[in-house]
Amino acid sequence: MAVRVYIPTPFRRATKNKDQVELEAADIRRLLEQLEAEFSGLRGLVRNEQGEVHDHVNIYVNSEAIEALQGLATPLKDGDEVAIIPALAGGR
Repeated sequence: MAVRVYIPTPFRRATKNKDQVELEAADIRRLLEQLEAEFSGLRGLVRNEQGEVHDHVNIYVNSEAIEALQGLATPLKDGDEVAIIPALAGGR
């Protein structure tokens, strides 16, 4: 099952400037494991050492936050689109 993953600009240095990749995974946890295996530079950017998504990173499946779904256990199916969005900070 091919899932399209959109890579945010700040993380593209870890994916050789790819803005999207396609992977096969049954759920978000396995998808992140595969991403980190293929692009080792992503380790620590999206998840902490315990495998949990950092508080400053949001993940969406077909535009819906995984927190509103099943978190890391959110199942994926062929054609799903996953977006990884780091929180932006700054300003006054």
